[in-house]
Amino acid sequence: MQAKPELRSLALQCLVEPDPAAKTAAVAAMAAAWADGALALDTTTQLQAQEAAIPGRPARPELVAPRLVGRRSMATLEGRAMLVHALAHIEFNAVNLALDAMWRFPGLPAQYYSDWLRVAKEEAYHYSLLAAHLATLGSAYGDYSAHGSLWEMVAKTTGDAMARMALVPRTLEARGLDAIPPLRAKLAQAGDEAAAAILDIILRDEIGHVEIGNRWYGYLCGQRGLDPIATYDQLVVQYKATVRGPFNIEARRQAGFSEAEMQALFYYIK
Repeated sequence: MQAKPELRSLALQCLVEPDPAAKTAAVAAMAAAWADGALALDTTTQLQAQEAAIPGRPARPELVAPRLVGRRSMATLEGRAMLVHALAHIEFNAVNLALDAMWRFPGLPAQYYSDWLRVAKEEAYHYSLLAAHLATLGSAYGDYSAHGSLWEMVAKTTGDAMARMALVPRTLEARGLDAIPPLRAKLAQAGDEAAAAILDIILRDEIGHVEIGNRWYGYLCGQRGLDPIATYDQLVVQYKATVRGPFNIEARRQAGFSEAEMQALFYYIK
């Protein structure tokens, strides 16, 4: 009998795929195969990869410093397209970070890999929604410049799953919980109800993604006998992470931040 394909190896294959449409289709197929029991899972092997090929992404958009990304006026069609493009870029990078979390870190419970597969599938869906909406605005992914800040932190935390969980899902992605409501309001006010509805879906799902990051960060702190709040403070300094407010308190509570963690976050915006 032929051996089943292995989940983490497939995640790595998806990660290095540069074409967004092919990547999102491969993620959907991988998630369906996992749900059907058609994949094996090896939680112990440290997989090897060519880091220069990670992540797979298209030649465009051009990546520039955040301050060089064009301004997005909601008063024009192009301004709305630039904002939707920026959101699509975030979601495309989020697909890659979920896939990286799956293949890179061995030795975790099977649920960890299943959780991050769910994240990859949902982020791919978000990207597909935004890319399709971008087409209705006369644009396509790659038409505008973008920045790589999200992936920069992914790259910094390749050596430690705990740092990854602390500083990517529960810091950078959690920032999305804070930023989405005002962006949604701007798009709705500009008359783009379709984009606003997509952001409703993204916010709903991102609460679950941040909860996954919170849960596995707590698990890894527990394994190492570390205090989550004090350790988070140390990691923010060590990796030069940025924590900004204002915070979407209710969404963060739903995503598993404790009241003590919420109070500690306010230290960063004093």
